[in-house]
Amino acid sequence: MKTKIAAIAIIIISTNAFAQFNKTFGVSVNAVYNTSASIYLSPNSSDVILRNNSFLIENIFDPSVDFRHKLSESIILGLNVEYMTTTSIGPNLTVFLGSSTVTIDVEDGFQLIPLELSVYYLLPFSTERFKFLMGGGIGYYIGSHVRKFGDVEVSNAERKTAYGIHVSISMDYLIKDFISVRSEMKFRDPQFTVKSKYSKKEVNYNGNVIRLAQDSFDSKINVDGVTFILGFAFHF
Repeated sequence: MKTKIAAIAIIIISTNAFAQFNKTFGVSVNAVYNTSASIYLSPNSSDVILRNNSFLIENIFDPSVDFRHKLSESIILGLNVEYMTTTSIGPNLTVFLGSSTVTIDVEDGFQLIPLELSVYYLLPFSTERFKFLMGGGIGYYIGSHVRKFGDVEVSNAERKTAYGIHVSISMDYLIKDFISVRSEMKFRDPQFTVKSKYSKKEVNYNGNVIRLAQDSFDSKINVDGVTFILGFAFHF
């Protein structure tokens, strides 16, 4: 029995010795789906309820480009560049209208450029056509808050550099040895803080002149959902 198990193991190992990428470099163009992100509009509030209250944005689609280089038969180095931008409308701002205070709908969101460096391991059960990889690495995130309403402009006055880690699992189905369909699932939790500034304090909004309570505001953005990726990879 032990002899049979050993023989099967040798066959599997021998088969997997050829189950590698034959090309050294790869570039993929991808469609990315992020399940959700949260925007904290009062991250520095002394009130714990306000501080933890967030505005949820779901179903975020964006493009990405992924570069990979085979370092050995089973180790691959990757660099992913993504451009994420999304907004949604919600009752997120309290302003002055005459002598009263009212809450108005504004379009809140963010722009984010993730730069992620990963190391992938080619899993041993990969075949000639199906390549399974597990990876992880670090990310550098450049982001800004987007807010639109009335005739005011919002600019980012300050933003802190954001870093993070991620893990992923991906599969390539090789149509030919130089092209494959790639699917990937990634877990990450990037977050960054921003101080934004209004261009003026009195704003024309739906035919009324409203007055803002602050010249600037702080926010924290957390892309805390699961990421799914689908694309075509070209190998050379």
